[in-house]
Amino acid sequence: MMDLSGPDLGMVLYGGAVALAVIGAIGVATATHLVRIVLAIALLEAGANLLLLLSAYRFDAIAPIIVTGREGVDSMVDPVPQAMVLTAIVIGVGIQAFAMSTVLKVHKVYATLDVRVLLKKMEQEIDAQAGVEPVSSPQAPDRAGIPGAAAKNVEF
Repeated sequence: MMDLSGPDLGMVLYGGAVALAVIGAIGVATATHLVRIVLAIALLEAGANLLLLLSAYRFDAIAPIIVTGREGVDSMVDPVPQAMVLTAIVIGVGIQAFAMSTVLKVHKVYATLDVRVLLKKMEQEIDAQAGVEPVSSPQAPDRAGIPGAAAKNVEF
């Protein structure tokens, strides 16, 4: 017989799934490197898949394989969420492959994977192609007087 004095296994699994999803969401929101963003999306997807799988799982059930008649059908795990998660995994791998190929193309064209630098380079490219001056505020502070600003300035 199992020792039930420890933490509930179901709660540990739900906690792990939620933690994966939260870590992935925080990674997407805070990362500035494109590869890290793609990896954070993979973590978010893994957490969502685990939550979906756990939502239909019963610890006292058996695999949904019917051999003869209808015996044991009531004590089987629902196979539909398992099929949905398998489909989501296949779609997720395809999306991750596409995202990584797009990241490689962006690095080839712009020679950076930092989102902030990439945004500035793309704005400069769009302004140059449109033949307009870059938009700037007349109230923008002089970066030369800001301590540490020279280290943060990015040369293009």
